[in-house]
Amino acid sequence: MNPPVTSTVKPLPSGRKSEATQERLLFAAAEVLSRKGVSETRLTDIAEVAGVRAPAVYYYFASRYDLISEVMSVGQTRLREHVAAVLDSVPPETTPMERICAAVAAHLEVELELSHFATAVTRNTGQLPDGVRDRLREDSHAYSSLWRDLMDEAFAAGEIRADIDLRTARKLVIGALNWAPEWWRASEGSLADLVATTQSLVRHGLSPVAAST
Repeated sequence: MNPPVTSTVKPLPSGRKSEATQERLLFAAAEVLSRKGVSETRLTDIAEVAGVRAPAVYYYFASRYDLISEVMSVGQTRLREHVAAVLDSVPPETTPMERICAAVAAHLEVELELSHFATAVTRNTGQLPDGVRDRLREDSHAYSSLWRDLMDEAFAAGEIRADIDLRTARKLVIGALNWAPEWWRASEGSLADLVATTQSLVRHGLSPVAAST
């Protein structure tokens, strides 16, 4: 049984060097988790990538799962904030369906290119102990609410078929986006092609009539 998580990060040691080391450990943990997953990630792996001795990790984090919990929290926040920022930047006249497509692109971009943190979240949520999942639930609900609002707006505008269950559609779309890091490789196709294909599937799958683009 995995140990409970009671606190994520120890009080930050003073000094810029300590802050930089803690940040380096977080980035290293995100990179290792995005490649190996929770079950295969060891503190020695993280320490090696961060360029520190393994025992030094405990100077900044109380346990392996405290470090993992912090990576997941940062990853979920960056994912949600990136998608929200993209949506805030689109022109006011953008249709609800095009806003959904913008969110699709933003999600894929941040998890596949911009952040090991986001990839670590999408690849490892199912492997987390209950204590870590409890800590992440609030931010997860916030992201789900963002997508709920997007789909509700599109439905109200007549851009989503009336026979579709919106809750199921939302979970299927987010689930498909989250699964992309498990199989997508840049060597097999461009991110632009992946985004365009995903947007087309979402648009045509949700729209009441065949979309023209």
